[in-house]
Amino acid sequence: MSRRTNRFAFVSAIAATALVLTACAGSPTPSPSSDGTPDPDATLTVGLVLEPTNLDIRRTSGAALEQILIDNIYEGLVTRTQDNQIVERLASSYDVSSDGLTYTFTLNDGVTFHNGDALTSADVVASFETVRTDEALQGNTEFANVASIDAPDDSTVVITLTNPDQNFLFTLTGPAGLVFRDGDTTDLQTAENGTGPFTLQRWSKGSRITFDRFDDYWGETAGVAEVVFEYIPDFTAGVNAALDGSLDVLTAVDPNLAGELESSGEFALTRGRTTDKATLGFNNAKAPLDDVRVREALRAAVDHEGLIEAVGAGTTLYGPIPELDPGYEDLADVVTYDPDHAIELLAEAGYDDGLELTLTIPAFYGTTVPQVLVSDYAKIGVTLQVESVEFPTWLEDVYTNKDYDLSYVLHVEPRDFGNFANPDYYFGYDNAEVQSLYAQALTEIDPDASAELLAQAARLVSEDHAVDWLYTGETITAVRPIVSGFPEDSINSRIDLAAVTVAAE
Repeated sequence: MSRRTNRFAFVSAIAATALVLTACAGSPTPSPSSDGTPDPDATLTVGLVLEPTNLDIRRTSGAALEQILIDNIYEGLVTRTQDNQIVERLASSYDVSSDGLTYTFTLNDGVTFHNGDALTSADVVASFETVRTDEALQGNTEFANVASIDAPDDSTVVITLTNPDQNFLFTLTGPAGLVFRDGDTTDLQTAENGTGPFTLQRWSKGSRITFDRFDDYWGETAGVAEVVFEYIPDFTAGVNAALDGSLDVLTAVDPNLAGELESSGEFALTRGRTTDKATLGFNNAKAPLDDVRVREALRAAVDHEGLIEAVGAGTTLYGPIPELDPGYEDLADVVTYDPDHAIELLAEAGYDDGLELTLTIPAFYGTTVPQVLVSDYAKIGVTLQVESVEFPTWLEDVYTNKDYDLSYVLHVEPRDFGNFANPDYYFGYDNAEVQSLYAQALTEIDPDASAELLAQAARLVSEDHAVDWLYTGETITAVRPIVSGFPEDSINSRIDLAAVTVAAE
């Protein structure tokens, strides 16, 4: 992914809280007070954490926008399922040429924008040409490989690439692939004109965003008449709002508070998989982190299982590719919890008298992870000073200026291995073999062969100890039993609500 695309996405949804306790999986069943019959006139109220700064998803990155807008308000030719499989959306079908260069899409019939205008292939061409030519738009870098975008007729779009790109279809499932009305003058920061199953009713900034069902939707109409997103950045306040009956669904539940919701009997808890990578970043370009022995020592010093227990949940991750992404391999063999070995590595690197480092962390992530790291590092003679900063400061100091030792954020984007093939990324990691393998993986037409190349590159990155992956996050969601069909997995990236229903009480 491009640096522009990644700038905010990895911390949106304060994905932080994307940790889960034990929970029951599956859609909640209707409560005894309900016969389970969906109420088509119902309102679904969903509690979220991070509110968007504006609604222009073309020019503003971040999961806070993608969560609610993609598939609900805006649609692309293709989209992705909760387990990141690519499926058709505005396109009824698509074909990829044997050389991997030509993508031919056939549009569904009867698609209209919310203003009533019919969708044609000209709208798709205009949308994608804008992405290809406007550097301010999300996906511009990913469209650099696009040679041409054509519309041979009103229902066909043909995209030709200069080189094969294994990630191109996946790119089209994100903001870059969304389709807008050609020549539309809608102010996308505060309004919309999409093709999705919902329309924007109003945005009460600092409080809530409300969607209405689009009754003229080209596909299956939404199961509820209205969706209200309540933004509650304080986790305790979110639980209180759920318990007092203000919410039907609460996302990003703090694991320490989940028991209150479960014991109330008013909510079922679901555990969801994510691609959220809790990343302890090392400044590979700055001493002493430019020494692989120091980086390995810092990884070996962390009791990853103990850290997961402290934060409440999650699964171990020892490499840059999570289980839901192509190229995943369990890399637990690369590093083990071994404080004694960590001490030996530091001594070999010339730090037998100890080491002082600073951890820079956005304030909204709390104190649990830093406390664990301070304790674990003290055991190997590393003194860790924690600097908790506001996110704009983190962006300026760490992400932009690369002025840091260690950093902690949650990278939520799927398929973002390209960060490790980009020496200008804030990790400062520069490995020519990794860059070559990644480039080969992108141009490899066979997806299985591409995934194998990614796996090879990922192992090299882990063996270089470029960063430490503390865990893969999980999301805990509290859902009232009258709600059915609410997504469980990958909801930090998007929440497709079209199939959600609320039973009459």
